[in-house]
Amino acid sequence: MGIGIVLLLWAVFGTIVASVGALIMGGATAFLVRRVTRWRRVTIIAACTFPFACLAWGAAVFAFQAVVNEGFLHRDPGLGDTWHCPIPNGYAVLMIDLTDEGWVYNPKTQGFPGGVGEQDDALANVQTMEISGQYILGARSAGHFEADSGQVRSYFLLDTAAGKYEIFPTYDRLRAAAAQRGIRVSLEPIYDVYARYRTTWFDKFALVLLVGPLLVAGALLALWILRLRKGRPITFWRALRSHRA
Repeated sequence: MGIGIVLLLWAVFGTIVASVGALIMGGATAFLVRRVTRWRRVTIIAACTFPFACLAWGAAVFAFQAVVNEGFLHRDPGLGDTWHCPIPNGYAVLMIDLTDEGWVYNPKTQGFPGGVGEQDDALANVQTMEISGQYILGARSAGHFEADSGQVRSYFLLDTAAGKYEIFPTYDRLRAAAAQRGIRVSLEPIYDVYARYRTTWFDKFALVLLVGPLLVAGALLALWILRLRKGRPITFWRALRSHRA
């Protein structure tokens, strides 16, 4: 499923959730300030608008992090049918449609704009892998379109410094070649490797940017409603004057 379809589905789902939230918040606010005359209508409108403001803010933050992740950090935006991120030694992993196998490749040597091609330093159909120093080793399947799809077809050991790989027909042959280089074979699914390197400090910053302002805005709205209910509404400018006094 392409990212456009995924975004459309999320937009529809978000609109439905925001609409339900607006009804609940509007109704609750109207009940809480039912005896208030001044500011009542404005407060109810603000409460009804808040869920849609949250939706718009979430969309803006997602767009921001998507641009930064794709354009500068070379990582997927977190939605869609493509998962990719850099791994050590200047290489990267890429999975399309499914996360049970994918590509291990050097982005700097690829000559396919927007795509990846198999060559001396790039392998397709990688199911399991391990990164040990300058080496990447793992197992490959026959590919999703072959009769024995999902079955291990061969094993590999990629020297990232030389930009070349060796193919081994059995696990024992791979283990022997790895032992000669001082490597203890411990393969794991390619998605687990991707998950380890996908998240950066920027994703944590984006999460804070998403949640922080919404929590502050929600708290201020709740405080306003409570003070209005008690008959003690306070505006920003009045609070500022009181503080200066």
